[in-house]
Amino acid sequence: MKNGAVIRLDEVSKGFGSQLVLNRISMDVPRGRTTVIVGGSGQGKSVTLKLILGLMTPDSGRVLVDGEDITRMKKRDLDRVRSRFGVLFQGAALLDSLSVFDNVALPLQERTSLGRDEIRDRVMATLEQLGLTGHENKFPAQLSGGMKKRVGLARALQLEPEIMLFDEPTTGLDPEKTMEIYRLFSETRERFGYTAVIVSHDIPKVFNLADQVVVLNHGRVWSFASPEELQLSDDPEIVGFVRSTMGTIYRSGGVE
Repeated sequence: MKNGAVIRLDEVSKGFGSQLVLNRISMDVPRGRTTVIVGGSGQGKSVTLKLILGLMTPDSGRVLVDGEDITRMKKRDLDRVRSRFGVLFQGAALLDSLSVFDNVALPLQERTSLGRDEIRDRVMATLEQLGLTGHENKFPAQLSGGMKKRVGLARALQLEPEIMLFDEPTTGLDPEKTMEIYRLFSETRERFGYTAVIVSHDIPKVFNLADQVVVLNHGRVWSFASPEELQLSDDPEIVGFVRSTMGTIYRSGGVE
């Protein structure tokens, strides 16, 4: 796709009753990079993720994944496109009745024909990469919030997704654990090479991960090539957003 975009929203509108959440917005998600989507509560951040996954259909406009309009797809084709995605939900969405190992192994058991030994090897390799070795027999109730996020990420990576979607991934974590998770996201994106889309309220910390920042506000969308470009905008709505969320001075500084 043009400009290396793997996902494109083209003139997309979405409303609920009398509330128009997205008003003919257009945005690109560049391949192999990290796009961070921010905005106030109720501005359409999670709705945008659901549109990208085909869990919602826009009222008008197109949602393209590598040039294919998923809004017009039959279920079989939509499932094919969805198989390219991994998702880390706000609460990690682990199954309480399954161990760490079984939670991570679940996608391989349900969606591949791999044998038991190969599944074990792949799961244990991912657990090692994410610092979870020795925790495979624990259950979610025995894990800290940060550990649950790691397990959720390990599960999402099992099918080697090309695109990872993160919905408020640091909710409920203290600042130290939040930075730990951000470092993990940065490391895994570099290692696995996926395209990342992160929806977050954690401003400005989350901007340390961003190759692109997208702001949703009152149905409109703005895209910026960097957090600094966002802060230097002279658009009155963006100036107000920056002052309320970032203060008057900010520079991204990485997550190392």
